[in-house]
Amino acid sequence: MPKQIYLFSISSHPDAKSVNSLDIKLLKPEIDFLKYDYFIVTSKQTSEALKQYGEPILKPALCVSVASAKSYEDIGGKVLDIGGGYGDNLVAKIKEYSKSTKWLYLRAKIVASDFVSVCQEDGYKIDEVVVYESGCSQAIWCVEIEDEERAILIFTSPSSVNCFLKNHTINPRATVIVIGTTTAKALPSDMEYIVSPKTTIDSCMEIAQKL
Repeated sequence: MPKQIYLFSISSHPDAKSVNSLDIKLLKPEIDFLKYDYFIVTSKQTSEALKQYGEPILKPALCVSVASAKSYEDIGGKVLDIGGGYGDNLVAKIKEYSKSTKWLYLRAKIVASDFVSVCQEDGYKIDEVVVYESGCSQAIWCVEIEDEERAILIFTSPSSVNCFLKNHTINPRATVIVIGTTTAKALPSDMEYIVSPKTTIDSCMEIAQKL
C-alpha cells in the first residue's frame, strides 16, 4: 500500500491529501503607489490583495520565489528578479540596487524573515505595508492522520508547522518534508526531515512520490 501524502498548505496538489493550513484575511490599506520604484512580493496572497485596488500602479517587483513571481505576473505585474525562495536571500538582490531606490514591501502581518531590517540598517529605503494577515484554519486543527508511522507530511511554511503542532504531535516514524530551511526551523529541534531542493510544492511532491 502506498504511503499517504499530506500536504499542509494554502495550495493543493492532486496526488496528496491537501489540508488548508491557513485562513487568509486580505486587507486594503491606503497606499501611495507612485512613491515607489519597486515592490517586494513574497507570497501569492500579496497579489490577491493588490487585486482589491482595481488597477493599481504595479511597479516591477522583486519576488521571493517562482510561485510568487507567477502570481504577480498573473495580475499584470512585471517581475524585476526572483530570489531563491527565502526572504533572507533577498538581501543580496536588494543590495544590487542603489540605496536611493525606494522599495515597498507588501507583506503579511507576521513574517519569518528580518531581511528588511537588515537592509534598512545598511541604508536601503524600504517601506512596509501589511496587506494580509493569516490565522490557523479549522482544517489543520481537526485533520486526522491515518497510519501515522507511514504517513508523509509536507509543510510549506513555518505557519503550517506551527498551526499543525498546536493540536497535534508528529509521529517520530513519519516522514517529514519541508519546502525550505525557514520552514524547517519551525520543527522541533530533534525532528528528522527532508528539505526540498526547490521551494515549490511540485519539488516536495517529487520527493514524496519516490519514497
